[in-house]
Amino acid sequence: MATAKNSAAAEPVSAAPAPAAPWIDRQREQLLAQRGHAWLLQGPSGLGQFSLAMGLVRAWLCDAPTPQGACGHCASCHAIDVHAHTDLCVLMPETEMLALGWPLPEKAQADIDDKKRKPSQEIRVDAMRDAVEFTQRTSGRGKGKAVLVFPAEKMNAITANALLKTLEEPPGDARFVLATEAAHQLLPTIRSRCLAHTMQWPDAASARNWLVAQAVPEDQVDALLQAAGGRPDDALAQMQAGRSPQVWKKLPKDLANGQPGALASLSAPEVVDALQKLCHDLLMLRVGAAPRFFEAADLPPPPALAVLARWSKALTQSLRTASHPFNQGLMLEALVAQAASVLQSRR
Repeated sequence: MATAKNSAAAEPVSAAPAPAAPWIDRQREQLLAQRGHAWLLQGPSGLGQFSLAMGLVRAWLCDAPTPQGACGHCASCHAIDVHAHTDLCVLMPETEMLALGWPLPEKAQADIDDKKRKPSQEIRVDAMRDAVEFTQRTSGRGKGKAVLVFPAEKMNAITANALLKTLEEPPGDARFVLATEAAHQLLPTIRSRCLAHTMQWPDAASARNWLVAQAVPEDQVDALLQAAGGRPDDALAQMQAGRSPQVWKKLPKDLANGQPGALASLSAPEVVDALQKLCHDLLMLRVGAAPRFFEAADLPPPPALAVLARWSKALTQSLRTASHPFNQGLMLEALVAQAASVLQSRR
């Protein structure tokens, strides 16, 4: 993990952020109207936690903010656009920083470039200590300091404890926003020091209209939303990754026949995630509820609850090691064989 502060070694990113979704705009306005130095944005993936968190820090640091948020045109907004604001510290796993175009500190980048270590998938404790020291320095632009932590569940216990004292008694006018898809994994002491905001689900019409505005083909919108469980950000990410809704619809049948289908092009964590969605929907069918990620007509008859419960537990265990450097092909083969055994079970 690393902090995103001014770095001579980093090349600025010049593109301004895309407009936020209307349901994010509404939540940002609601939160800006309230007082508090630390917000915890919580809810499942795909609801725009990072977008809302960035909207808050942009407004806090903006030279000409409005009740709706940042102006988008001042020097402060431009500095955030190019990932070079002196009063903003972004704490993310290094893998997320690189994926989103945020610069790493020179030492962290040098270690990775020299192959001394791989980019961290957690928020590192040394980065958190740097962030704490960052909040104690004088504001460069006179609008205070802001620290954004995402995904907050990527803090281990040591990293989270390094933040506790500063979160409880922030120096000067420092403000914090933590965004998470798994608030239950955070330390209770972290949660208790923040004002909690649960992310709002958009209505189906708003989600569809927004996806169409993001250049998602209209004939794919409903299928992508179904595959994403109604979460528009996840639906957009699937489209941008080239995921085919038609291939997704065939996945249960392919797996029942022992074929990887849509899983062949996915990483190990993505494979486990897809299988967990299928397991979830079969469990819903078994208890008489509606599935979330697949159409009921695309699902096979659900196996017994005991079989599905064992599969769910096995998938949870697989997820814990899915990011380890196993042989991808062998892992996929094992997971597909396991799925086929479950789907063919009639006991």
